[in-house]
Amino acid sequence: MKIRDIKNQDNFGLPTHWVIDWLLHVLQKPASFLITDSEYQLNEVEQSQFEAGIAQMRSGTPLAYIIGKQAFWSLEFEVNEHTLIPRPDTEVLVEQVLAWIDSKPQTIKATAFNNDKATKRLLDLGTGSGCIGISLAHELQAIAPNGWQVTAIDYSKPALEVATRNAALNDVTNIEFIHSNWYSALIDSEHTRNKPLFDVIVSNPPYIVASDEHLENLKSEPLSALVAPDNGLADIKLIAEQGRNYLVDGGLLAVEHGYDQGDRVQKIFKGLGYKQVETIKDYGGNDRVTLAIYNK
Repeated sequence: MKIRDIKNQDNFGLPTHWVIDWLLHVLQKPASFLITDSEYQLNEVEQSQFEAGIAQMRSGTPLAYIIGKQAFWSLEFEVNEHTLIPRPDTEVLVEQVLAWIDSKPQTIKATAFNNDKATKRLLDLGTGSGCIGISLAHELQAIAPNGWQVTAIDYSKPALEVATRNAALNDVTNIEFIHSNWYSALIDSEHTRNKPLFDVIVSNPPYIVASDEHLENLKSEPLSALVAPDNGLADIKLIAEQGRNYLVDGGLLAVEHGYDQGDRVQKIFKGLGYKQVETIKDYGGNDRVTLAIYNK
């Protein structure tokens, strides 16, 4: 089969970019190769590998799991069946947190941020592949070397193993990983007995309702990282309620949620005493991230 024949097919019932990206992965060529060498004939090994991957994708395995990696923010992350696949809309969460930090003049940072002026702290709850915490740590490491320390937490030990490798892959050193059910390790762990306070708490928690029809398209990804009780809001409520104990005065809570949950998340935050509550839309124009400040 030639490259032009593959490009002229009906995409095998798959998203076009999946087919093209898989072809480039098999050939180990840049995208320009598809234009300059459209008459290239796949050899037997390449043809077999290409068809095997197409069959896997048609049976429901996402391209990212087959390749074993996914781009997010400006970085690349290892992914597998223990982690969610990072999605572009989650980059809005990273953008908003960085924008909030950047908006703080030095005079405010000295009082509103952590009492330890030398090191500010950010907590990523439910880190999964580490895409949020590592992306933030990477940017903060460049902006203020030794100025920020990120703590990333997950209940899944296999996910934490992936996240740890991703930090090394992206040369991020200002991040630590802790095995915990949300905040529990911050209470129980000996080295955090004095209850650490964070300038920022960020999370992309499970928020999908178990009966949601969209779950059929996510069946290859870990269900525990997707679904939450109480109409998808149970984990968001817990994060916001207990987060008041772990934020510095004037600290930021930033949470990703479903496209139709913005108003309800705002109500939860306001009911718990958070101020300056604001919901930000994703690239598709849907409610996606809600930010709030907690004043003690």
